[in-house]
Amino acid sequence: MDHYFSFFQLNNGIAEQFMQSSIYNKKKNCAKIAVFILITIFFYGCNSEKRVPARKQLLIKNEIFENGKLLKDQTLYDQLYQQPNSKVPLLNYRLFLNIYNLANPNPDSTFNLKYYNNKKKYDREVKWLSAKQIEGLRKSFWYLGIHNFLKETGEAPVILDTLKSKKSLTRLKSYYFNNGYFNVDANYKFDSLAPKRAQLKYYLTTGNPYFIDSLRTSIQTPVLDSLYKTTKSLIIPGKQYKTEDFENEKNRITTLYRNNGAYRFQSNYINFDIDTINKKDKATVILNVGNYSYQENDSTKTEPFKIYKISDIEIYTDYKSENHNSPIKDSVTFNNIHLYAYEKIKYTPHAITDAVFLSKGGVFNDARTVLTTRYLNNLKIFNYPTIQYEVDKKDTLAQSLIAKIYLTPRKKYSFGFAFDLTHSNIEDFGITGSVTETVRNIFNGAETLEVSARGNIGASKDIANSNNSFFNVSEYGVDAKLNFPRILFPIKTEGLIPKSMIPSTVFSLGLSKQTNIGLDKENFTGSFSYNWTPKKNTTSRFDLFNFQFVRNLNPENYFNVYGSSYDALNRIAQTYNTNPDYTSDNNLIIESGTTGFTNDVLTLKTSLLPNDAEYQNVLNVEQQRIRLTDNDFIFATNFNFTKTTKKDLQDNSFYTFRTKIESAGTILSLISKVGNLPKNINNNYEIFNLEYSEYIKTEFDFIKHWNVNKANVFAIRTFFGIAIPYGNSNTVPFSKSYYAGGANDNRAWQPYNLGPGSSSFSNDFNEANMKIAISGEYRFLIAGKWNGALFADAGNIWNVLDAVVYDPARFDGLKDLKEMALGTGFGIRYDLGFFAVRLDMGFKTYNPALEKRERWFTQYNFGNSVFNFGINYPF
Repeated sequence: MDHYFSFFQLNNGIAEQFMQSSIYNKKKNCAKIAVFILITIFFYGCNSEKRVPARKQLLIKNEIFENGKLLKDQTLYDQLYQQPNSKVPLLNYRLFLNIYNLANPNPDSTFNLKYYNNKKKYDREVKWLSAKQIEGLRKSFWYLGIHNFLKETGEAPVILDTLKSKKSLTRLKSYYFNNGYFNVDANYKFDSLAPKRAQLKYYLTTGNPYFIDSLRTSIQTPVLDSLYKTTKSLIIPGKQYKTEDFENEKNRITTLYRNNGAYRFQSNYINFDIDTINKKDKATVILNVGNYSYQENDSTKTEPFKIYKISDIEIYTDYKSENHNSPIKDSVTFNNIHLYAYEKIKYTPHAITDAVFLSKGGVFNDARTVLTTRYLNNLKIFNYPTIQYEVDKKDTLAQSLIAKIYLTPRKKYSFGFAFDLTHSNIEDFGITGSVTETVRNIFNGAETLEVSARGNIGASKDIANSNNSFFNVSEYGVDAKLNFPRILFPIKTEGLIPKSMIPSTVFSLGLSKQTNIGLDKENFTGSFSYNWTPKKNTTSRFDLFNFQFVRNLNPENYFNVYGSSYDALNRIAQTYNTNPDYTSDNNLIIESGTTGFTNDVLTLKTSLLPNDAEYQNVLNVEQQRIRLTDNDFIFATNFNFTKTTKKDLQDNSFYTFRTKIESAGTILSLISKVGNLPKNINNNYEIFNLEYSEYIKTEFDFIKHWNVNKANVFAIRTFFGIAIPYGNSNTVPFSKSYYAGGANDNRAWQPYNLGPGSSSFSNDFNEANMKIAISGEYRFLIAGKWNGALFADAGNIWNVLDAVVYDPARFDGLKDLKEMALGTGFGIRYDLGFFAVRLDMGFKTYNPALEKRERWFTQYNFGNSVFNFGINYPF
């Protein structure tokens, strides 16, 4: 019998190896076929000159020589009208040119040749296809659409053009002139590399640059001359000439004058004379500012500019173009500002006047006009406001202005809805919808109330009870947000937060319920926050209080929902469990078996000891179960600050800095101590019969972008966050902890799959209370809207100063920085302007969860790679 069993095993093993070998060979053959097809397409389209007309040449390369030296500065090459067809970085392959070459340039001729020039074929096919259907094939995807697609996706060959080369030369000379090189000699020549290939070389002889020798002024209006002398010019003697400096100086002077009462001043009154006569490499600059010119009858007259003051401010609170000439029916004066209405004033006067930064008797000021417009628009109860100035006819000197502000109210009630498709760790597919009702000026003080209801249905194959239905996950909730366009506080805050910072107070409440996901949760949230803008591109938010109450409805269903945690616990139990009542078919019973076995391990009733890895795994599973199933009450105060130098969506050289500090439970503990409230059996305070969380949390997030050249960007991100429990807590709530991995983090790991530290936990959600992350990404243009990226992501999470005692998961000092995981990879992005779609592929380059000798590159393969799909860039 023993021999038979061995023989059976042997044959079974041979059969298994044969099947695996067959499968492997099939996969290998499929791979070979795929590679063969790709290589065939590659070589078929690889003839770059395929679409180059006869006696024409494809531009292969541009070179620019300055005083005999080959230049590499991309800014100069960006001046050229003609750029060679793009290449795939590192491969030196003109992918998109060859895609274009795959297209048939004359699909109509091919179609005619196949059908109309082949009568036998046409007669044969017209028997089962009508003549009209055959003609319809001409515009089908196979005969026309695919070729149009290839042309639109690819790049047409760049053909050498003499006229464009001359334009490039002119632009290069202009670029050098704008940088102080006034006597540039320039020419170009073609170098033929093959009958249909050539490169273009530009030769520049620059001479010496010119420097500013001195600056003189000729400002005809005395008051403007005096004002100019109080400031510092951007045109500095001794500095190399740059046209950009003159443009900036022109804008600076215009802003200076218009912010100091020169209402009629425009930048065209400023010009510069550059004198280089009888001077070697030096230029004398003369700043000219003329008088105000105007038309009177058929002649042009000039006079010195006047400084205007504001004699009156008028606000029309319900303006429409059709009622422009209608009589005013209601008016009120508040803080020297007149409010008018064609029907009835529906606003508390201070709600409108607080948004006005103009003052009666003050000089005209462009900046204050813009700030007033911005504040009024930020109230969100009016369409974009209009501010006009009229010369006050009562002023005999004609140096006074009446400021007229026209406000067109939005509808008091408005209704909106949103629809989204979602994907998450729980949902494989979800549909989310929301409806929002907005009530404007609800208390007549420009307040805005938003009430919304939202719902979600989703599909998940991983939940405990699918009910045999596709949509087996649901969530619904209601939210309310009330916005006050001012700081609500018992004492005045104007000295600390002036109204120029556009402050607001927001009170919000939310209630949601998740069902059919196993645990089922109820979530009640609320906040009272102050928001303001200290400076341009800078925002601040202070939450006086921010609370969250999470109630789990079915905590006993935990292991039915989180299968990985159950599998990890069950594997350990199969070796160390000694109580048969905990199992069925050798698997732990949920809930009695999982609870019983966990208690036995943690109370040392099994052979496992605290230093054993399996003991730590059980402890980790139990700690996470408690954190995910316990009801949480968080009452926090926090401050957020953000600063960015980004000007617009096209700005590729900027930085963004964000920081946050949050304190939870401090106020509640203070009240509990002052009130001498009793503690529970765990020696902790309670509120509503629930232990509240107490911790302090801080975060720092810095992003920097460098514009390498016109199309390429290098970006970095650094992040540090830590949440330290104390007092009433020895751990941080799950919702406030950190995780690593995912599309916007370390892209070589799935979300929650990395860390903590060098541990190799197999939980559904690996999280901890400290995180360090550093990412770098080089983004480059491939062609058209297609972009590529090479990236490296480093970082990890750790437990520090909390209840976790498992050493590999803890951060005990700088030596633990060696547990920073490293992922590298590449990505493809399709940029639609207002957002980008991206696909990144990350490889585990350094994995701290492995043995030390196996950490580097042992998982650097496609089998362990991770694909991440995302919207917009990760940072």
